[in-house]
Amino acid sequence: MIQKPRGTMDILPKDVATWQYIEKKAREVAAKFGFSEIRFPTFESTELFQRGVGDSTDVVQKEMYTFTDREGRGLTLRPEGTASVARTLIENGMCSDTMPLKLYYLINCFRYEKPQAGRSREFFQFGVELFGASDAAADAEIIAVAHSLIKELGIKNTTLHINSIGCPECRPAYRNALKEYFASNTEQLCDTCKSRLETNPLRILDCKSPICSEIAKNAPKTIEHLCPECKQHMDELEGYLKEMGIEYEIDPHIVRGLDYYTRTVYEFIATDIGAQSTILGGGRYDGLIKDLGGPSLAGIGFAAGITRLILAMEKSGVNIQDENRPLLYIASMGKAAAKFAMGVVAKLRNEGVYAETDLVGRSLKAQMKYADKKKAKYTLIIGDSELENNKAQIKNMENSSQVEISLDDFASIKEILSAE
Repeated sequence: MIQKPRGTMDILPKDVATWQYIEKKAREVAAKFGFSEIRFPTFESTELFQRGVGDSTDVVQKEMYTFTDREGRGLTLRPEGTASVARTLIENGMCSDTMPLKLYYLINCFRYEKPQAGRSREFFQFGVELFGASDAAADAEIIAVAHSLIKELGIKNTTLHINSIGCPECRPAYRNALKEYFASNTEQLCDTCKSRLETNPLRILDCKSPICSEIAKNAPKTIEHLCPECKQHMDELEGYLKEMGIEYEIDPHIVRGLDYYTRTVYEFIATDIGAQSTILGGGRYDGLIKDLGGPSLAGIGFAAGITRLILAMEKSGVNIQDENRPLLYIASMGKAAAKFAMGVVAKLRNEGVYAETDLVGRSLKAQMKYADKKKAKYTLIIGDSELENNKAQIKNMENSSQVEISLDDFASIKEILSAE
């Protein structure tokens, strides 16, 4: 038997209602804050992610699904959304639009990682990006979007962790402090981090190796090496969050795993869903557009993993039921009745009513069991006698009340159902 690739998932009909609920809430929250949807390709030029995400990141070095097409071009399945949005803005001349630009997306992404609860090789994200605003107010606005989404989904027991990783002005001094610290632990670092020590020591802080993570716990903190401008930006963000009533804690270990981040980085962490506890994360990336060939344009955003949101909702006791149930199920006995039932169902569907009838030749008893399983609100039984007398009974399955109708009076059938 052919099975799905490792690290991918089948989303079955019984689970789709939860996914649709999250997507609906995400769109509603985005609209409330004035964000518009953007869509972009599933695969991009490999160079986009090498330049945008960063050659020294785990994503580019170890996790991307990269291939060569028939004309020898390097292409990569998107491992994240921000670089693609930035490329879209540049290519379509949107960098000169009225600012700020507020965009959101619902996408699938691909990374070659070890599958576990909350982490898969094909995964799904809701992301938002805000361009053209460098003030800390924009950081607060984006965090407010995330906070609102989590609240709307009914997720409890989450904590907002924020940090600042500085800017090109203060980053060199911090890099030197990191190099000096990790140099004394070189022999214990993994091979990847040994190479990062010279190229990008900040990435060591994000290493998944238990040994490197333990060493990194006592590393110099970014918050202690900020320039005056970055320190002021962080102070202003804290002021906005306090004014908005959004609780947070400073976490010097938050650095995020992508090279384009500057200044503000943050994560919403759920305390009761296991190892993969970050349900949403993001930060500021003021140099990304320029690095990809566009103008200097500030940016900030976040991405939320849908499967992790679902895990957090389950732990919070949020249970989404599929409400797509038939308003009417017509049970039929005999060929003539089955044909008549199909005609009535067709008319109801044309009127926007979800109605069903038998398609597989079940007995009347089995049809009624099926109607009950589908949670049909009303049932209508049609047989030879009903056709001969031109009358039948519509039954309300919730209170067992019945109403007699004329089978040739479609308007009366519709009227009973429209009472809903």
